[in-house]
Amino acid sequence: MLRAKFKNTDIILASQSPRRQELLKGLDIDFRIETRPVNEVYSDTLKEHEITDYLSSLKANAFDKDLQDHQLLITSDTIVWFQNAALEKPQSAQHAKEMIASLSGKMHKVFTSVCFTTTTSQDIINDCTSVHFATLTEEEIDYYVTTYKPFDKAGAYGIQDWLGYAAVTRLEGCYYNVMGLPLPKVYEFMKNCKL
Repeated sequence: MLRAKFKNTDIILASQSPRRQELLKGLDIDFRIETRPVNEVYSDTLKEHEITDYLSSLKANAFDKDLQDHQLLITSDTIVWFQNAALEKPQSAQHAKEMIASLSGKMHKVFTSVCFTTTTSQDIINDCTSVHFATLTEEEIDYYVTTYKPFDKAGAYGIQDWLGYAAVTRLEGCYYNVMGLPLPKVYEFMKNCKL
């Protein structure tokens, strides 16, 4: 459906995340990957989706003045929000273990923003999912971090792998949002957008 609508559009997904790439492929659209380095720094006054809105827009700005009329750029950012702070990607194995231990037995929120940029417009959508974790033992946390090395994941875990299977007891909201792309909202936006 979307493939026909965007058949004359060069869609660029600016993300190295294999999960986002896989999810966008699931909507049956043709796109290519192109990423540019971005210094992902934001004001500590930003909260929740304000952070991901800002960072997804910042990633788009790296393409400023380079987009052509027939192009649509998609950028995205995801954070885990817990105890009034953003948990981003862990800096080390120990940091990952500490993050997961802090989430154990509690609820946290996952925010993802997706920014759609053309030569004439920029639109941002976002979504929030509440994720409930079971209580994890130190042995389980060590096993996960050692085996799965979740160093490229916000909050140090992937819902689509072992920890998601073993620890997520309840979700309120979109599963795909936790993976890094709120697909129903992305589809709805792309279906209705005017290029």
